[in-house]
Amino acid sequence: MVEPNSTSTISPEEVLKYNKPTEKFLCKLADNVYNIQFLSFRIRDMETNTVLFEVKRENAGSLNLPPGVVIDEDAARTVRYNFGTDFFKYRTIGTSLEFSVGDKPVKKFRMIERHYFRDRLLRSYDFEFPFCMPNSVNTWESIYDVPQMDENEMIDMITHPGETKSDSFYFVNGELVMHNKAEYSYIDMDDENVD
Repeated sequence: MVEPNSTSTISPEEVLKYNKPTEKFLCKLADNVYNIQFLSFRIRDMETNTVLFEVKRENAGSLNLPPGVVIDEDAARTVRYNFGTDFFKYRTIGTSLEFSVGDKPVKKFRMIERHYFRDRLLRSYDFEFPFCMPNSVNTWESIYDVPQMDENEMIDMITHPGETKSDSFYFVNGELVMHNKAEYSYIDMDDENVD
């Protein structure tokens, strides 16, 4: 995969061709000219409604940092999950994302999420939110079928934490405005060696 340089335009069609995780972020935080802010995010098993992960921001405002403190853009856009080995028992996962929009209307807010193990595409998801009013708070519910894997593949993913990755690309009217990454581990907390 050849990643575009900073002057090229990234299209949804282009990211749908990626067969491995990107090596870098394909846009800057400043490209989010719609001021889309993620307020809360929850992942749950759809069959039992068991919450696997949940995070909520205290407020929708900007981070107020002391002078001289700089945020590492890469770290701010990378999430590391540990779901434990039970994750492979789930068949359908639901996510709920609450987000706010700034002063501009958001048309065709599209998320393309690509999941990989090592340099192999596991699954691709593509969702679109047709319209968000300016200065609104919205909720985006998505349902994912968990890919079926054989036992050797599951063991490989469990024994290689952080090598399962995803890229989430967010487009408004076909223009890339946000790009986040995630790394996944499937380690049971009881199995970790803590000295």
